[in-house]
Amino acid sequence: MKNRLLGPLALLFLCHGLSAQQAQNDSIPIQDLDEVVVSDSRFALKRENSGKAVIKISAEELQRNQGRSVAEIINTKSGIAVNGSRSQAGQNISVFARGGNNRQVLVIIDGIQVSDPSNVNAEFDLRLLNPSQIERIEIVKGAASTLYGNAAATVVINITTKKASQDGFSLETTSIMGTNQSKEKQGYNVSDFSNTVALSGKSGKLSVLASGGHQFTDGLSAAVGDESDAFSRINGNVKVGYAFSTNLELSATAFYDKLNNDFDNGFPVEDANFTSRSEQSRFALSSIYRYGKGSLHFNGAFNSVTRSFQTNFPNAFDSESWILDVFNKYTFNEKLYTIVGVNAIEHKTLFSETEETATTIDPYINGVWISDFGLNLNAGLRLNNHSEYGSNLIYNLNPSYRFKLGEGYLKFFGSYATSFIAPNLSQLFGPFGPNPDLEPEENTTLEGGIEYRPSEKLRFSAVYFDRKEENRIQFVTINPETFESQYQNIATPTNFNGLEVELEVTPIEKMSFNANYTFTDAEEGLGLRIPKNVFNAIVGYEFNEKTDASLSYQHTSDREDTDFSTFETVTLESFGLWNAYLSHQLNKQVRFFVSMENITNTAYFEILNFTTRGRNFRLGLQLSL
Repeated sequence: MKNRLLGPLALLFLCHGLSAQQAQNDSIPIQDLDEVVVSDSRFALKRENSGKAVIKISAEELQRNQGRSVAEIINTKSGIAVNGSRSQAGQNISVFARGGNNRQVLVIIDGIQVSDPSNVNAEFDLRLLNPSQIERIEIVKGAASTLYGNAAATVVINITTKKASQDGFSLETTSIMGTNQSKEKQGYNVSDFSNTVALSGKSGKLSVLASGGHQFTDGLSAAVGDESDAFSRINGNVKVGYAFSTNLELSATAFYDKLNNDFDNGFPVEDANFTSRSEQSRFALSSIYRYGKGSLHFNGAFNSVTRSFQTNFPNAFDSESWILDVFNKYTFNEKLYTIVGVNAIEHKTLFSETEETATTIDPYINGVWISDFGLNLNAGLRLNNHSEYGSNLIYNLNPSYRFKLGEGYLKFFGSYATSFIAPNLSQLFGPFGPNPDLEPEENTTLEGGIEYRPSEKLRFSAVYFDRKEENRIQFVTINPETFESQYQNIATPTNFNGLEVELEVTPIEKMSFNANYTFTDAEEGLGLRIPKNVFNAIVGYEFNEKTDASLSYQHTSDREDTDFSTFETVTLESFGLWNAYLSHQLNKQVRFFVSMENITNTAYFEILNFTTRGRNFRLGLQLSL
């Protein structure tokens, strides 16, 4: 316990020992009508000219969610359900968007696609992320494979980490502690600790940021039971940037992430002394060269992941990825924006003693046209060249039309896009049901929507989508008596459709209200643990320039799961959760916050027979020096 308290005590000491700089104001933000979005086109364009459904999570919103994981924060947004985010801290995370699963979700960090080719769905592990090291998140819903390639079929989660942004030296520290208990065991013991320290400096053309963080969580069993399963995460990163001139900038980044996690047996579901360990190292180099009306961009990275599992059947995986994305952005005028590039990726994974490799080399082109009379068009092509599956052309067509309404606008938009998802190395050659004869998945997404924003105090949007999957890859039991299973393509196409609604309003001064609703359906039924209906709402109030509070609610409908002791389908009951948050800026250096989740101590399952969190409290301290 002594070591876990050193972080908060050290932060208090530093507060009295160093001179302070102005802390960031945590007032409730009002969306500016000139708000820009980037991820749907890679250009900073006004939101009113975007034809996609884009969600922005700002630095202020991340600050008001301190103590929550990235998965928990994303789980409150329309069109996305993150299963496992409210369970034991080490629970595997599944991101469901528009009826899809992890392999159709692409995560980008500082412009670099990240994934783990040794993982079953090749997805990036969201548990690795430390929210205190993130500046902002943009989420693009719908197919975005033309701009971002393989796996960007249902959603792109574009994460920008913090960097040195102001001249001089600064220090920011965040320390959080709280309970971690189930509904049944409300002992209120402090067993969740998190500390992050970031040092940054900027002088002339040079900027440097170094950040380190640690989280330790205990007290909750993964499966319903009495044994406690601990979770530990270490994060570190260094970012160095140098502006050679106004035209040329270069940055280098190194990330290190480590997870140690206790977990339980899933078949049968029972307490077990299982452990997993995951280490990730990522090195990235980026440059921008500006000329006239254009700019040339270079993003290169190397990512290494090592994972091991100590179970009744121990195994280990080593994987490497090389990523290169070179593109040229050119603005012909204020109406026409173009991007032409080449994206190359090589994935390697060591399965037992066999190393498997897959490469893609994708040239792509995308253009945005913004007219004077309200019509906008975003369109593009990508030729996916896969080492195993040859060449596949994908494309998108994304028109929108904007009516000016005084200071605001009314916008109609639509999209038709295709995606190509190659089987990953684990599905082809891994230890669990591999099938080297798998065919790629092909997705087609049609969507249409409306956004109404008459002023900065109101925004309403609604989006309908229809998504078709062909050659869907699924883990199929081929021998019920021996439980032998294999990854196979499903011959019949699968259709998903749904509706996503968002509302942002400032009903009175200093108060904000945000709500969203997601409806998802499928002709053949939704996959395991995917809810048909999800509703989120949050009301925030700024008492004064130093103190604000919020109250949020989330309702998740019934979902289907499998009881793996009988292999029967069961229904997980719907549930609703209330959460509260209060923040106070003590002075220019010190900010406190307290939060309570699952206020009513509601009982529910995310995964059948696996523990979820009951009523819990967190207390945090942030220093800006």
